[in-house]
Amino acid sequence: MRKAFLALLLAASVTPALGQEKTVDLKISHWVPASHPLQKALEDWGAAVEKESGGTIHYKVYPAQQLGKAFDHYDMARDGIADVTYVNPGYQPGRFPIIGAGELPFLMSNAKGGSMGLDAWYRKYAEKEMKDVKYCLAFIHSPSSFHSRTKKIVVPADIKDMKIRPADATIANFVTLLGGTNVQSSAPEVRDIIERGVADAVTFPWGSLVLFGIDKVTKYHMDAPLYVTTFVFVMNKDVYNQMSDRQKKAVDDNCNTEAAGRVGEPWGKFEDAGIDKVRAEEGQEIYKLTPEQTAQWKTAAEPLVKTWADGVKKAGADPDAALTELRASLAKYNALAQ
Repeated sequence: MRKAFLALLLAASVTPALGQEKTVDLKISHWVPASHPLQKALEDWGAAVEKESGGTIHYKVYPAQQLGKAFDHYDMARDGIADVTYVNPGYQPGRFPIIGAGELPFLMSNAKGGSMGLDAWYRKYAEKEMKDVKYCLAFIHSPSSFHSRTKKIVVPADIKDMKIRPADATIANFVTLLGGTNVQSSAPEVRDIIERGVADAVTFPWGSLVLFGIDKVTKYHMDAPLYVTTFVFVMNKDVYNQMSDRQKKAVDDNCNTEAAGRVGEPWGKFEDAGIDKVRAEEGQEIYKLTPEQTAQWKTAAEPLVKTWADGVKKAGADPDAALTELRASLAKYNALAQ
């Protein structure tokens, strides 16, 4: 009898704990084509979470804006339209000023280290700047520059009177500063606006240039590490909070700086391979900058730091400390541009 009673007590204590661990089906949304390396990165992320949750978390990746427009992906995670989303914070200028430090020109040298350095630095700031969601990780693509349909862009003065689709809010400010006009569009729309003459040029990474067919409507390509774009994975808070401890751990173990490197590295390799593809195409002109020309660009970009700093101050953070910390983090991961 005593053994039977103890068995009943044990069952009573275990059953509720097991009952709390409900199966979770994650909707993971992004806005680039399924052929983009991000698709596999998100599939790998979902598979890792599923495995580490003991199979209690399932996932499905929705590419190519199936669940909503590129510009809306942060709010989609906040509002539960999707559970995990891929966000370009620079698509909404002024909303996420702190992470905008990663967009400052001539700052980062490579995708893997840049992703890890950015993520490690941004974690404490994300708690405030992206408090509507569960922040997962941040990453970048490989450094890139201008691709133009109409003329070579060699020095900052060449931007004057050009219509340019910028990659992010910082490049948009740069274009305005140099006398150009910004044309806003998401990545999937870029080829069309250049083909129709709505824009003359774009800032875009090399591999994606080919993937989106933008190489078919551009001719002149600057080969310089002018900029990178920052990205984040974020998650709906309610979905995360309702998970069991084991499920939360499965997510947390894939929402860290090492995971940021795992996302950034293969995408970086994909983008880096694009330059040779463009070079092999007939009629394309790829050119490097001289040291003197590079110095002109760096000087022209200096006001962008002040603009970024002003936005950070309004957000209640210390821009000098933040930028110093970011540079140190990038140096730690061997990704600080020289």
